[in-house]
Amino acid sequence: MGRIIGAAVGLGVAVVGVPIAVHVLGFGSAGIVAGSIGAKMMSAAAIANGGGVAAGSVVATMQSIGAAGVPAVASAAATAGGAVLGALKDLCAR
Repeated sequence: MGRIIGAAVGLGVAVVGVPIAVHVLGFGSAGIVAGSIGAKMMSAAAIANGGGVAAGSVVATMQSIGAAGVPAVASAAATAGGAVLGALKDLCAR
């Protein structure tokens, strides 16, 4: 049961923590904040790729998360994890 609780807590931390960390780095709904770590990452990625940021790259993915938040799949997984924990709690209490 401890592993399941640990996994659920880890998933919860990821669902909440990742968007916060991405925002702190400067990736947001209005774009990448000038002078931020995200802006430096984008600049480095663009220089490495000849002027553009490659689709699917770390920078592109972080900007996507910053703009849209956590994908619905991650939110659904967190909800399902909570439901499983609730069911296991009830089973263990019997």
